[in-house]
Amino acid sequence: MMLQRSCIVLLFSLFLFTPQMGFSVLNRTVLLIPHPDPELVAYEVQWKVNASITRRQALDTTDQAGSNPCFTGNPIDDCWKCDPNWPNNRQGLADCGIGFGQYALGGKGGQFYFVTDSSDDDAVDPKPGTLRYGVIQEEPLWIVFPSNMMIKLKQELIFNSYKTLDGRGANVHIVGGGCITLQYVSNIIIHNIHIHHCYQSGNTNVRSSPTHYGFRTKSDGDGISIFGSKDIWIDHCSLSRCKDGLIDAVMGSTGITISNNFFSHHNEVMLLGHSDHYEPDSGMQVTIAFNHFGEKLIQRMPRCRRGYIHVVNNDFTQWEMYAIGGSGNPTINSQGNRYTAPTNPFAKEVTKRVETPDGDWKGWNWRSEGDILVNGAFFVASGEGAEMRYEKAYSVEPKSASFITQITFHSGVLGVGGRNNNLGMWTTTGSEGNSGLDSYNDYTDEMSAAGSTNRLSFSVLVLAFMLSSISYLAMFTSSTQMFML
Repeated sequence: MMLQRSCIVLLFSLFLFTPQMGFSVLNRTVLLIPHPDPELVAYEVQWKVNASITRRQALDTTDQAGSNPCFTGNPIDDCWKCDPNWPNNRQGLADCGIGFGQYALGGKGGQFYFVTDSSDDDAVDPKPGTLRYGVIQEEPLWIVFPSNMMIKLKQELIFNSYKTLDGRGANVHIVGGGCITLQYVSNIIIHNIHIHHCYQSGNTNVRSSPTHYGFRTKSDGDGISIFGSKDIWIDHCSLSRCKDGLIDAVMGSTGITISNNFFSHHNEVMLLGHSDHYEPDSGMQVTIAFNHFGEKLIQRMPRCRRGYIHVVNNDFTQWEMYAIGGSGNPTINSQGNRYTAPTNPFAKEVTKRVETPDGDWKGWNWRSEGDILVNGAFFVASGEGAEMRYEKAYSVEPKSASFITQITFHSGVLGVGGRNNNLGMWTTTGSEGNSGLDSYNDYTDEMSAAGSTNRLSFSVLVLAFMLSSISYLAMFTSSTQMFML
């Protein structure tokens, strides 16, 4: 108790006498404390979904799904898109989070920072106006983009705490080295950004704050890497074709919501947890809601180690190996999702206990409630009384997956460059010196200067195995014939 009081006095002194230093220490001292009642958080998400859908049905029962930009049945979108003045109240987005990441403030209350320079020439001494210069600042910032831009990173983009990337009204792509690194930070919102073709970089110095830069070893090449961080919200982004994971959260990270995103063209989509034996990941709590797991995905949607993972009202449109995997006894609460299995008869199972004997996972709490299983998909639940494990005190009917099309209709990036969405503030026709980024729709692996090891590599491995088998069979047949002679 005495030690705890001493720590509090020390932190207070830092703020009192050296406020800038105190803010810096707080940014780097993230208290990774999980929510004490994860079941209550799961209940609140379902309650908000039910309320939004009921309101939608009451106001307009004749519109086609998603045709009305307001009251879509998606509680996040309804929160800010129903405000006709949202372009002048951008920071209101911070009040619209749900699930475990709902407390992410981002840059709320801070100044607006305008990204006017798409270059990334110097990772140690970035120029004012660049994205890198904005994300490393100590103070809260709401970062916006007054024009369409392709930002080709030279090195991983290391964030400081209390930052929002708000890409609404512009067509913003982040590609290249890194890409986004959230390490020992808190209160981050990333909204309406294309993130793709991220490859490994590093073995050089990279700045992480105005007062610090350091040597970075080689990065994994994740789209978004969350490392020892808390209160993170990733919403309405489109992610594809990265070297490693599209989103990875490890080393005790918690308080995370991943919502309204569109994932495609990737092998290992999402990793949650550092290892089966890393005890701090037991406090990891992640909400995965209203996402569309789209074409050409193979596995890890997500792959969980420890923690509590709420997978709610997502649309899984086929996979090649499995959708949800895990090891290390994570809790997986799957509610109101639509799982559409691939045609492969050996890949119909939604779930996979990774490298774990049957006897070890029978007691794991994996449950499915209100999910719709399509094309032969099946979910293997586990845990004592798996079907009834959802707390009755918090029970609320998970909305049928027949509403999934409506809820996920606007998943991914909105507006310019988005998927059939017309949302804009700055421009809807491109900007001076950058004509709409239409050419970037066909951005290829070769343009990243790194290639892709995802679906392409998987296919190559399969082809190599088949050719090897045919060759071996031919040699065996030839040898047999010679022996008979």
